[in-house]
Amino acid sequence: MEERFFLYNDLIDSKTRFVSFMGEQSRFDVAITTTDRFYGKKLVLDMQSNRFAIIGPDDLDEEGYIEHAFQISENEAIELRNFLFEVV
Repeated sequence: MEERFFLYNDLIDSKTRFVSFMGEQSRFDVAITTTDRFYGKKLVLDMQSNRFAIIGPDDLDEEGYIEHAFQISENEAIELRNFLFEVV
């Protein structure tokens, strides 16, 4: 059997917050993971679509980023972005 080559294989402590909320456009079920990785950004997982992104305040300010990352409409992205500004 061939030996596996790992780029990294670390076990780290993290904190995950699970949030479900209803916006005017749709429901959001997200998991927000905080770790010492990602240069202070958070790992945000949309549990309904199985899409995720590494997000920081600079990403929330980038036009179209949330829409693209989660494949959601502009109106849905506004609701999600407003929530993420509170936690990121």
